Amino acid sequence: MSAIELAGVSKSYRTGRRIKHVVAGCSMALAENAFNVIIGPSGAGKSTLVRLIAGFERADSGRISMGGVPIDGPSKDRLVMFQETALFPWMTTRDNVLFGPSVRGLESVSAEPARQLSSRFGLSAFLDKYPAQLSGGMQRRAELARALLNEPRVMILDEPFRGLDAMTKALLLEYYAGVYEAAPRTNVFVTTDIDEAIFLADRLLVMSQAPTRLVEVFDVDLPRPRVLRTFASDPRARLIKERALAILREQALRAFADRSASLPRAAEGQPESG
Repeated sequence: MSAIELAGVSKSYRTGRRIKHVVAGCSMALAENAFNVIIGPSGAGKSTLVRLIAGFERADSGRISMGGVPIDGPSKDRLVMFQETALFPWMTTRDNVLFGPSVRGLESVSAEPARQLSSRFGLSAFLDKYPAQLSGGMQRRAELARALLNEPRVMILDEPFRGLDAMTKALLLEYYAGVYEAAPRTNVFVTTDIDEAIFLADRLLVMSQAPTRLVEVFDVDLPRPRVLRTFASDPRARLIKERALAILREQALRAFADRSASLPRAAEGQPESG
């Protein structure tokens, strides 16, 4: 069953006289209560897809729906976690985690779930600290706890672990995979990291270069729970990685060829500078 469906979705942006086509005729189905991972070349338009699915922007054409109902704006059912930290610097970790329920007047009801989530993400000793006093990894944990406390139907994550050191990233991947395995919900996770993608995914959706569209879908039907140190050596995971990388390499080569073709050439008969 599909939680979210895109049918023939296109999106362009105008800068002066120039029109940049970012998404073109994109159709895909994001499975319900599954970990859907979207991977594609850098600059392909994946973050634009995130904004469209979240309802922050509207498509120029095509249809995006959730449970058969058109998405025409943001909703508490779809929560987005971006690359950049979104913690309020003047709030403690506890207040940041409880921000959503407190706005809705549910802070007292959510206090115990917040405590449990904070404990699960290793934040118990940091609840009275401010974001500036936390490491990058701790800030990400606090944001994940805050997001999950709101119990969205769909979690949308746009490269949330980008820029973290390798050890912190590995820990967070296992943390979040464990949270999902304990209580599956629909996840839409965007990344450019193939190992991260396959480790998390139930379904891996490989996108083209810009303007982006769906190229291939891989079912990552490998058992859970998953452990990073052993998962990478699984022959089935390696096969999916090889096939996905071949597609991504082809798309990257096309993007390079397109950019090279668009560069101005020296006038015929004139020496090239440099």
